[in-house]
Amino acid sequence: MTGNKRTIIVLSDAQAIAADAATRLQARIAQTSGPVAICITGGESPAPLYALLACEPYRGTLPWHRTHWFIGDERFVPAHDPLSNMGMARRLFLDRVDAPAENIHAMETSAGTPTAAARLYELELKRFYGRDELDPGRPLFALVLMGLGADGHTASLFPHAPSLHERQRWVVGVNEAGLAPFVPRVTLTLPTLASTREMLFLVTGEEKRAILARVLAREDLPASCAYSQGALVWLLDRAAAPEEHDGG
Repeated sequence: MTGNKRTIIVLSDAQAIAADAATRLQARIAQTSGPVAICITGGESPAPLYALLACEPYRGTLPWHRTHWFIGDERFVPAHDPLSNMGMARRLFLDRVDAPAENIHAMETSAGTPTAAARLYELELKRFYGRDELDPGRPLFALVLMGLGADGHTASLFPHAPSLHERQRWVVGVNEAGLAPFVPRVTLTLPTLASTREMLFLVTGEEKRAILARVLAREDLPASCAYSQGALVWLLDRAAAPEEHDGG
């Protein structure tokens, strides 16, 4: 286990990041026998990766039958809403491959409140894991995908939110988002996200460069607080990479 030690890798562009991430995802699945859990994310950065997974060779070679897809956070909107994170993943790859319906674990945004949806999702995670407490020696996920918001948030863990300090609950409701779109959210907590063999941040675009520099300097921001029981890898494109990391 590498704890909070991070590896920073700068690649040419978003497509190069997608290719690297797909290779890592495939390798992590291959290292795990039996049912395996992947935690995906929303936002723009993972879109090229998802599109790649819907194409060969991944479409034909990933063991879809034993791979389970969870979501790190979700907007509290109907499943068909364009803002839905799992909806985006479905459109880009999950509905275009042989992923069994029972292997796609969406959050129940039809539940009455974000907190109710969080409780249901926590129960679903615990059923898959087979225990009510996370064991550092047996990660919940093989891979967790993460993004970076313009305010330094990751998943739906926003700056100064009480959820950043949650250590007991696996999933929490977020009644007020700190950044647009201003809809309620449901998010996995930091310890739940950390229960992984590899945490993989995908960060692209020049508009992320300033906030990324602050996160990598370990300012007190949610993305700076993210940690992993396994590897912690940041994949950046050259547009997003701060000067000291871009190789220029």
